[in-house]
Amino acid sequence: MTISLFSGQGSQSSGMGADLVEAMPELAKIYDTGSEILGRDLREICHSAPIEELSRTINAQPAIMANSIICLEAARSKGFTFSGVAGHSLGEYAAMYASGMVNLSDAFTLIKARAEAMEEATKQSVGTMAAIMKIAPEKVEEICSSAKNYVAAVNFNSPVQTVIAGTPEGVAEVSEIFAGLKARVAPLKVAGAFHSKLMQSAADKFYETAKNIKFSAPDVKYYSNVTGGELTDFSDMASLLAKHIVSPVRFTSELAAMQADGADTFVEFGPGKVLTGLVKKTLSDVTAKNVSDCSTLEAL
Repeated sequence: MTISLFSGQGSQSSGMGADLVEAMPELAKIYDTGSEILGRDLREICHSAPIEELSRTINAQPAIMANSIICLEAARSKGFTFSGVAGHSLGEYAAMYASGMVNLSDAFTLIKARAEAMEEATKQSVGTMAAIMKIAPEKVEEICSSAKNYVAAVNFNSPVQTVIAGTPEGVAEVSEIFAGLKARVAPLKVAGAFHSKLMQSAADKFYETAKNIKFSAPDVKYYSNVTGGELTDFSDMASLLAKHIVSPVRFTSELAAMQADGADTFVEFGPGKVLTGLVKKTLSDVTAKNVSDCSTLEAL
C-alpha cells in the first residue's frame, strides 16, 4: 500500500516549485487559486521572496501547502496513485485536499485562516520550540511535565526525536536537564510554541472559519496527527482541526498504524525530505522517497 505524505512548516525554501511549474505550466493554476484567496501573489512569494519573508507563518503555511499540492499533481499526471494520506502539522491540509476531503479553494481558505490566526497568536503570547534528540519520547514527556515553567512535548517525530514547545523559560529549563542527560538539544527558528496551549487563541479564531467549510468523506485512508491513527469520523472536522493547533503531532504513532494497515511505500510531496527521513528512522522494510522537483519526480 502506498501512502502520500505532506511536508510541514520549516521545509520551505526559496524558489520551491519553480521548475515543476515551468515544466508543467498548467500547475500554475494552483498558485492562481491561492493568490486569489490570500489577496497576494503566492507564486511570487514562493519563487522570489527573501527567505525571511517566505518563512513568516502567514506566508510559509500557504506556500508549503501550494507546493505540496503542485508536487502531488505533477506525480498524478505521470500516473501515480495512492491508498492513504498523512501530513505533518500543516501538511494535513494538503492531505485533506489529496484525499478529496476538501476542494482546492477551501484548502486555501482554511490554511489562510490558520496561518493568520497562528501568526497573531505568536504576537500575543511569547513561545519557542526545540528538538530533543537521542532520548526516549517518554522521558521527554516526563521531564516536561515536572518543569516549573510551561513546556510540553508536542511533536513525536521518531523514536529518537521529540520536539518540545512552551514559554522561553520552560524550554530553557528542560533544555538544561536534557543536555545533562547527554541528549542533543536543537532550538528551532520558529515564531511561537506551535501545537501547545499557547496557541489556544489561534484555535478559537480558526474555528470560526473552519465551521463554515464543507468537508467530504475522503476517497482514501486519512491518518490524523491528533489521534495518531486512521481517522474514521469526519462529522466535526472543524473542531478536530482547531484541536489540532493545540495538540501534539503523533507522527510516530501514525507511521506505526499505517504500516500495520499494510503500507510499505511512502512518498513525501513538498519541499525538502524531512518526513522521508523520519520514515526511514522509524520503520523498517519500507520504501520512502520524496518528490520536490523535476529530478525527484523522474525518480518516482
